Amino acid sequence: MTLARSGTGAGLPPSVPMTTVDVAYHLATRGGPLPVVFVFWFTGRAPTLDAVRARVAERAPTVPSLRYGIVRDRKVFRRADRFAVEQHVHEARLPEHDEDGSAPGRMMLTQPMAGGGRPPWDVWLLHGTDGYALCYRTDHALQDGVGASHAVRALLDDHPLGGPPPARLARPTARGVVHALGDVVASLRAGRPMPAFDALAFQRSVVSHSETPLTRLRAIGRARGGTVNDVYLSALAHAVHTWHLKETGTVHPPLPVVIPMSVRTAGEECAPGNRMVVARLLLPCDEPTPGRALTRVMTATERLRGSRQRDATRMLLSSAPRAVGARLGTRMVNGAVVAGPASSVNFGQALVHQGAEARRAAVFADLAESVPWVVTLTSQHDTACLSVVHDESVGGAGELPDLWLAALLELEQTA
Repeated sequence: MTLARSGTGAGLPPSVPMTTVDVAYHLATRGGPLPVVFVFWFTGRAPTLDAVRARVAERAPTVPSLRYGIVRDRKVFRRADRFAVEQHVHEARLPEHDEDGSAPGRMMLTQPMAGGGRPPWDVWLLHGTDGYALCYRTDHALQDGVGASHAVRALLDDHPLGGPPPARLARPTARGVVHALGDVVASLRAGRPMPAFDALAFQRSVVSHSETPLTRLRAIGRARGGTVNDVYLSALAHAVHTWHLKETGTVHPPLPVVIPMSVRTAGEECAPGNRMVVARLLLPCDEPTPGRALTRVMTATERLRGSRQRDATRMLLSSAPRAVGARLGTRMVNGAVVAGPASSVNFGQALVHQGAEARRAAVFADLAESVPWVVTLTSQHDTACLSVVHDESVGGAGELPDLWLAALLELEQTA
């Protein structure tokens, strides 16, 4: 179903069936919410809460995905014809000491989300000692990262244009179908060793960040014939290698993760529901250098692109009964067989709110049951921000953002 990016909201259907991926998230959280968080950091004087509420009250009725709540027992999204802005826009003060900028994320992962069938999204104005943050949260059962990117821009940006580009879908290939089915089979087998997460005890989620100029990743990719995403994933693989070697003195085996891939096409920017598929990828954490890891990552991602596995997976999901596809989807992203998602979101030009330009942005999701980490690279204008959400019981994982920066430096020096 196509629901346009903006407009009056008139003519929206009273209910929309949840897709296979929506139901998979519903099952993965046992019917609970799974927050997707956007954090935008600003310098200078913050707007007033009334000003933010006025913007949201004006824009929210025109954004289709913000008009729907989740009726979980019926597995549908139901349109809400009225909403009270005071229930969706809040403010709070950040702690005084927030050296790494993780306080907004920690707060957003602990605040309860709207329930009772209300549209499950909110906006927070967070006041700090040297600036402020605007945060947007939604439930992953209602919006994926790309859809939420369009929604938050339509809701908050002074000039809501741009955002992640639409997916260009193509005809599936037989090779892509084989690879997609291979990922399903791999998810049903016994999991590969993931010793970095052996001590997982499911205590609480913590988040850490690091940022760097986006031009660094682009330059490394150009020099080696890869993409920004290839560079991000290879540096992440080497960060895990360094972290585990430091903690245990042993080399970590290849780490299975899933790579989310958008299938959200033009005209679906703000449609409710998830329009994405995933592919399994082994991070080459066993390689001694990030350059060798990059070579293996590039081979794997080229296979994904060349075989059109994204299109094949989309076709298979749309062909399977929703209940069956959702069960398989939860298995493919289960912590027993993968460490979790390694996502990337290209937000595009910087968010501008009330005349102020966000200096950086981060997108991340909370941990679903049994998943030990979620890693996301967010690109906004000329800045890239790595966010690692991990269970508190995984000691030392908070070092991964800094180790990722160190891996980027090594790639630069050996290019």
